[in-house]
Amino acid sequence: MEREFTIIIEKDEDGYYVASVVELPGCHTQGKTLDELMKRIREAIELYLEVEKDFPKLNFVGIQRISVEVSK
Repeated sequence: MEREFTIIIEKDEDGYYVASVVELPGCHTQGKTLDELMKRIREAIELYLEVEKDFPKLNFVGIQRISVEVSK
């Protein structure tokens, strides 16, 4: 059975790409390039699914940005 997952990709202050899987809490990894990141996140998902047989069945809805005032 094949299943699709939603990946959020960010770039940190050191230039590494960081990926998190929306539907799998705690499933994330990093890589220096996007190609490396995609290979690693696929491996992370496969390992997650080997360990967590009853993972949550979440449906991705969307991403929203919000601004909040931050005191210094």
